[in-house]
Amino acid sequence: MAVDNRRDVVLVVYDGTVFLDVAGPLQVLNGADGYRTRLASPDGRSVHTDVGVRMDVDAALPDVDGPVDTLLVAGHPTAAGSRPPAGLAEQVRRIGGRARRVASVCTGALVLAEAGLLEGRRATTHWAACDDLAARFPRVSVQPDAICVRDGPVLTSAGVTAGIDLALALVAEDLGVDRARTVAKYLVVFLRRPGGQAQFDSAGVRPATRDPVLRRVLDAVAARPSDEHSLATMAARAAVSERHLTRLFRRETGTTPARYVEQVRVHTAQTLLDAGSGGLTSIARTCGFGSAETMRRAFLRVAGVTPATYRRRFGTHELPGTAG
Repeated sequence: MAVDNRRDVVLVVYDGTVFLDVAGPLQVLNGADGYRTRLASPDGRSVHTDVGVRMDVDAALPDVDGPVDTLLVAGHPTAAGSRPPAGLAEQVRRIGGRARRVASVCTGALVLAEAGLLEGRRATTHWAACDDLAARFPRVSVQPDAICVRDGPVLTSAGVTAGIDLALALVAEDLGVDRARTVAKYLVVFLRRPGGQAQFDSAGVRPATRDPVLRRVLDAVAARPSDEHSLATMAARAAVSERHLTRLFRRETGTTPARYVEQVRVHTAQTLLDAGSGGLTSIARTCGFGSAETMRRAFLRVAGVTPATYRRRFGTHELPGTAG
């Protein structure tokens, strides 16, 4: 008897769910051929989406038991008065507590926040809901310019079609970048959207930490990787000694301050290379390397390849066979 090794993904839907918040990720995950997807509603009944399309579901949220690989919460319209059903956050909190990974599309981030799953974390949501998220949940660090944000095992995405970006990121993480690229090409979308580093948050390499001092330092580096981030500068920013900051890094991240800064800068450069955003010299300066040669050496240390090789292997700004 064949063993089913597909990852179990539960998509949370409810009346008023944004249709594309569900359809986009489903299209990606089912196309990747590595996931078992289930739709679950609060009571197990079919739901009516924001465009009037009815969706049948596979389960009621209270009946979802056992291990869950990924819990993905869809959003609701941003119009005033639009809210998910009462009690949904508690159901999400219960399942999310045992899921390996939790994610949201669009205003689904508000459900995660209400469930307490974004406490002390960085997150994004639809641009029209960012102020609401920040006002209602002040302990969530809202990143309004990011398409996708990862903070530890929690991922959030911006509005509507950003769910496709998030799902592609999950596929790349789980099944490899080649599989994600194949799906993106079939859907005629970018693996990573062009448009600059603000499109994707640098939290992909940001370690989870509950230490408020270190969090401020990590946030500053991730938000502006091109700034000066020497040990002395970071220690002064955090109002601690250089020795204390180094100890914090070692204890919380297992790495050094300089190594972390380098990792963030390489990650940011990878995003720009994926999108085909400029030449190597320009990208090096944008990411804080100063020169293309400095960036090349950092790439070899962190990624094991040169920037030019990385772009050839992973860049998706040109999709062979799709030219009109």
